[in-house]
Amino acid sequence: MFTGIIENKGEVTSIIKDKSNIHITIKSDVTSELKIDQSIAHNGVCLTVVSLQKDKNSYTVTAIDETLAKTNFKSLKVGDTINLERAMKLGDRLDGHIVQGHVDQIGRCIAVKNENGSWFFTFEYDPSTENITIEKGSITINGISLTVVNSQQNQFSVAIIPYTYNHTNFNTLRVNDTVNLEFDVIGKYVARIATFK
Repeated sequence: MFTGIIENKGEVTSIIKDKSNIHITIKSDVTSELKIDQSIAHNGVCLTVVSLQKDKNSYTVTAIDETLAKTNFKSLKVGDTINLERAMKLGDRLDGHIVQGHVDQIGRCIAVKNENGSWFFTFEYDPSTENITIEKGSITINGISLTVVNSQQNQFSVAIIPYTYNHTNFNTLRVNDTVNLEFDVIGKYVARIATFK
């Protein structure tokens, strides 16, 4: 379980294909605090640490075929920057919202607007998955807990403050880039219940 509050960034230093899986090695300042078997959200994707190279300040995780099918990891490249969040601790403040680290689908950036010190990013997604956003509801983009503005049937916008822009990989996002989307877990359950009536 995560909160969507990014604590660090990492750099992809190696990607090794192994049958239908990939092993991703990431260099990050959090490496010294990690243990094998820990869960970490990588751009919103919950992955398990499988090996540590503390002398190189790096660790490795494995993404299986199911993960590659539902996330933008299939286009991941060496040198890419990834948002990182370790699992939340019971008793800590929940500063973002409840994030599972289970990406629902990818979205595509269709507009970036500089608003004199902040930014508006607009994303579209495939509506056939029946995921929805609501105005002022929560959305997780590349692991970042954000508030939806301008919610429409298959697109929405988010406002990014300078701190978030500078401390996450939002500052590398361009039009046509893909992102990992996790829709609000409470909203997903409500929507599912409504379909049974």
